[in-house]
Amino acid sequence: MRSVTCSMSVSLDGYIVGPDGGFDWTAPDEEVFRFVTDEIRQVGVHLLGRRLYETMLYWETADQDPSLDESMLVWAALWKPLPKVVFSTTLSAVQGNARLASGGLAEEIERLRAEPGEGDIAIGGATLAAEAAASGLIDEYRARVCPVLVGGGIPFFPQRERRVDLELVETRTFDSRVVYLRYRVARLVLWSTTGPQTVSVNENGRDSMRLETRPFIRCSP
Repeated sequence: MRSVTCSMSVSLDGYIVGPDGGFDWTAPDEEVFRFVTDEIRQVGVHLLGRRLYETMLYWETADQDPSLDESMLVWAALWKPLPKVVFSTTLSAVQGNARLASGGLAEEIERLRAEPGEGDIAIGGATLAAEAAASGLIDEYRARVCPVLVGGGIPFFPQRERRVDLELVETRTFDSRVVYLRYRVARLVLWSTTGPQTVSVNENGRDSMRLETRPFIRCSP
């Protein structure tokens, strides 16, 4: 099953945008940019909110910008053909290899999981990512922690008083002192007569919407 991932730059105190709306402190150096480029190679489809979609429109024609260096041209070549799903209540049309979402976020993700295809389902945009996190739809959190405290703004994690247990999968420290942390959401493996079923459990111990009702034989953490 395809994984749903959320990958963003974040301040040490947990914000992706500062209180003044700025995020210049997230600008990657060459090493981090190469890493982010390699990460996008693993994405099969990208889900975006309206604001992020409009911000990223530049990359639809960036290959025509003579000022771009080779690394940015590589990024543009990867981003432009990548399938995208845009969630918006105001847009009536989108450009490039993108389509407007035809349903809610959970519905779109379940549809994409069921479709044949490779690569992660990436989620971008603070509001969309917060909705996905609150609904237990994210499988992996990938944070590039920047060495800065901004004191407020838009948080990386939604403030929903919801506990989610995580497993550390990968970590890396860059020369710029940015630290990459990749966490997988801990799931329970429930065994049935037809084999193991992977589910997440919310803070009250109830199975999430991804649980399939089957006759369970045993349960292992």
